[in-house]
Amino acid sequence: MRIAVFTDTYAPQVNGVAKTLQRYVEYLETKGIEYRLFVPKASKDRCISSQIQRFKSIPFHLYPECRLAIPNIYSIRKELESFRPDLIHIATPFNIGLAGLYYGKKLNIPIVGSFHTNFDHYLKYYDLQFLSKWIWKYMRWFHHSFKKTFVPSQNTRQELLRNGFSNLHIWSRGVDCRQFHPMINTDLLRQQYQITQPYILTYVGRIAPEKDLHILMDVSRQLPDSIKDQVHWLIAGSGPLHEELEANAPANMTFTGYLSGSKLTQVYAGSNLFVFPSTTETFGNVVLEAMACGTPVVGSKAGGVQEVIQDKKTGILCDPGSVQDFTDAITNLLENKKMLRIMGYEARQYALSRSWDTIFDGLLYEFADLLVPREYNYA
Repeated sequence: MRIAVFTDTYAPQVNGVAKTLQRYVEYLETKGIEYRLFVPKASKDRCISSQIQRFKSIPFHLYPECRLAIPNIYSIRKELESFRPDLIHIATPFNIGLAGLYYGKKLNIPIVGSFHTNFDHYLKYYDLQFLSKWIWKYMRWFHHSFKKTFVPSQNTRQELLRNGFSNLHIWSRGVDCRQFHPMINTDLLRQQYQITQPYILTYVGRIAPEKDLHILMDVSRQLPDSIKDQVHWLIAGSGPLHEELEANAPANMTFTGYLSGSKLTQVYAGSNLFVFPSTTETFGNVVLEAMACGTPVVGSKAGGVQEVIQDKKTGILCDPGSVQDFTDAITNLLENKKMLRIMGYEARQYALSRSWDTIFDGLLYEFADLLVPREYNYA
């Protein structure tokens, strides 16, 4: 099997889609599956590979981690004619994705797509709700030619079905439980961030309006005094709201900036609770990463997150946007150490069942029935 992947976001860009696709490519390499990757060029990129073609790009206004590239149409066609892929996989609906769609049709190569980000949900956070109708119309057109469209959760699948999509299949997400694990020295974390309070509550992700961080900020102030004085908040990530939130944060809240590798694992594993108020997730990779580190999650009963958290077993699901619900859940868990410990154990056990290899094996199985003899239109 030879796969050509077209995406407008990829490492070293930092977001759930880029990380997932990086894992995907690592899997293909491990399995000896040939691939070509067509992605935007990033200023920090130092990876040079004959399997990756990068194109000049600029940040996308609504989502700077996703870039608008200027694909070289001639070089893409030349590479596809040389590589002769059995399948084109398109991960994003922007310029590079459009190039993949164009050549998939022109060269008669089967096309599959994956739906990672529900941009329609973002519109209200940027006062652009009037674009909703046109975004759905465009997305339906974009995905119409795909043999299969893969979504990360049943919730996302149901929403796309309601909006006129077809040929929808589940491609869930996994977690590397060797990278994310609970075996860390919490003293080092406390020393680094000068934490003296007994409990650490953490958020990891983009610091942006669509993550509903105003809920988290309100919760931090509305916790009962008996709890508030015993917790320290760690906010890991970066984004357009970083400076504003940090300037108005309470004294017991530390903004760490973007973290990766062992530093990120240390924050997850050193925390007593992971708090994630976002309602716009199609899955929520960071939720699964926290659980792999043995940390229960208090999250919104919305989007893909509600399919990751097992309510009252690996965490607590709260009514979306309810400061009171989040406050009560955090308070009850911190006051019940036995329950907190059991939830942490169950969270780790659940994560252990979500290996990336199993997830990607399933994806390639879905690809396999598309690989039938056909005539290519290569000139």
